[in-house]
Amino acid sequence: MNEATGLKLLEEHYAHGGRVRFYEHQSSVLGLPARFGVFLPPAACQGSRVPVVYALAGLTCTHETFLIKSCALAEAARLGIALVTPDTSPRGAGVEGEATDWDLGTGAGFYLDATQQPWAQHYRMGSYIAQELPLLVEEALPLDGAKRGIMGHSMGGHGALVHGLQAPLFWKSVSAFAPVVHPSVVPWGKKALSTYLGQDHAAWREHDAVCLLEDGHRHSAPILVDTGSADQFLRRELQPWLLVEAAEKTGQSLICREQEGYDHSYWFVQSFVTDHLRHHASVFGVA
Repeated sequence: MNEATGLKLLEEHYAHGGRVRFYEHQSSVLGLPARFGVFLPPAACQGSRVPVVYALAGLTCTHETFLIKSCALAEAARLGIALVTPDTSPRGAGVEGEATDWDLGTGAGFYLDATQQPWAQHYRMGSYIAQELPLLVEEALPLDGAKRGIMGHSMGGHGALVHGLQAPLFWKSVSAFAPVVHPSVVPWGKKALSTYLGQDHAAWREHDAVCLLEDGHRHSAPILVDTGSADQFLRRELQPWLLVEAAEKTGQSLICREQEGYDHSYWFVQSFVTDHLRHHASVFGVA
C-alpha cells in the first residue's frame, strides 16, 4: 500500500518495455473500493513524465478489458503515452436490481453522477472520471496532466465525448470507437438516463454529446470517431450521423469514419487503435 496516495498495487506485469499495473483504492466519490489499470511506457518507468490517455470501456467491461483486448500497448509504448483504464461502474454498491440487466447497474455506470435513489449514493462515475481518478493517478505516477486525453468504446465512447466536450481544457484530446452519440433518443441511453437522472429530459442534455454541441459546447481539437459499417448496434443505438450533423451545424471539427465490414467488437477496436493513439499524440505534439 502506498500510504501517501492510498493506492494498493494488485498486479504488475512487464509489457512492451513498460509496465501494466492494476490498482485498488478507497474512492471517496464512489464510497466504495475502486480498481483501475495503468500502462506505463518505458519512459515513465525511467522516471520521465509522459502524456496520458484515459480509456473508458463499454457495457459489461471492467478496468482490465481495454488493456487486455485493445492491443494498444505496443503503439502506446512507441509513442511514450500512458494509458489509464477505470472501471465501468461502482462494484458492490448493493443497489437492488443493479445486477439484473447487463445494460444497467453493475458494468453500466454510463460515466455520470446519478441523482435518483437508490443510485445516487454510489453511482457517481462522472465525478470519479472528471476529478478523483486523474488527481489521484497523476499525483502518484509520472503522468503529465498538461497532455491528458480521453477515449472510449461504445458506452465508453459516449463517456469520452461527453467528458471531452464538458471540459475541453482539462481533456486536451478526444476520440471514440462506436460511441453512443445521442443517448437521449436511443434505447440504451433512455434506459440509463431515466433511471439515473429521472424523467426531466433537460437534465439529460449535459450527458449527451449531440445535445452538448447544440448547447454551445466545443472542443478546440478535432474529435476522432470510428464506427463499423457492420456494427450490430449501428442504427438502433449508435447513429453516428447525428453527431456529424450536429458538428457540421455548430462548427465542431470532427473526423467521423465508417469502417467497411467492421462490427462492434474489440477486433474492430484493435484494428484502429493505432490511429487513435496517433491522433492523441498529434494533439499533444508528441507524434
